[in-house]
Amino acid sequence: MARRKLRRTSFGTWLGNLVSVTLINLSRLLPYRSRVPAFGWVMSHLVAPVTGARRRIRANLRYVLPDLPVAQVEQIVRAVPDNVGRSLIEIYSGDDFLRHVKHVQPTGDGVDELVAAGRDRVPVVLVTGHFGNYDAPRGWLAQQGFAIGGLYNPMQNAHFNTHYVRAISALAEPVFARDRHGLAAMIRFLRQGGMVGMVIDQHMNRGEVMDFFGKPASTALSAAEMALKYQALLVPIYGIRQPDGLSFDIRIEKPIPHTTAVEMTQRLNDSLEALVRDHMGQWMWTHRRWKVENPKRRR
Repeated sequence: MARRKLRRTSFGTWLGNLVSVTLINLSRLLPYRSRVPAFGWVMSHLVAPVTGARRRIRANLRYVLPDLPVAQVEQIVRAVPDNVGRSLIEIYSGDDFLRHVKHVQPTGDGVDELVAAGRDRVPVVLVTGHFGNYDAPRGWLAQQGFAIGGLYNPMQNAHFNTHYVRAISALAEPVFARDRHGLAAMIRFLRQGGMVGMVIDQHMNRGEVMDFFGKPASTALSAAEMALKYQALLVPIYGIRQPDGLSFDIRIEKPIPHTTAVEMTQRLNDSLEALVRDHMGQWMWTHRRWKVENPKRRR
């Protein structure tokens, strides 16, 4: 029975990858300015309804923002997968995407400090979330000539992971898998004065329980711990999608002061929460972010 289940799982991952690759390749036949909104529409109207994404978005919103008006909830339900789709096809658009972000003028109170750190080869830990397009800042930094590496979680679907890693590597290298070898290579890169980008808005089984949207959320302390250990700047950075759906505000906030890993990480959570509240449709509300209080989310 175990052998039969493995075959079904293998076929399912192969089929899922085939569907994804077909949609991506068909979309890439379109001009960039048509391709991005088209893929967003596909994700929002065709993929999200059949994958349970809409249900998870509504459940998370009901959990942390129970008084949100129904009309706003439904707008977010449509906007979130649209943004996910746009971000995915942007990543797979390679040079087209890089040309689109190259000449962005970054905003925020931390721009000068980050540019100076990159010029002087001061280690920097860049922290973002699954918000807007989190690869827009990485692509922009690479286009400016900075040494920027990215940490990624390997996909459960190994077929998809192969070409996904190839796509994110085409935007900027190096990229590091979140495993023993990848983390060791990332630390060497950081200690040599590189910048490394991380996301911290996913549930971590062994993380610290911290506040996010007024609810307990298990959060990794690794970004703050690395900044403390290697005397690196800890900088919140975001690629905020603009109303035209194609351009970005690359927001660079002031570095988080070095105190304790817990306090620094809470400030990172607060930074992301403030931004999500201003752009509710750009955060990946499909994540099972809050598993601490609600047993159903643990399942």
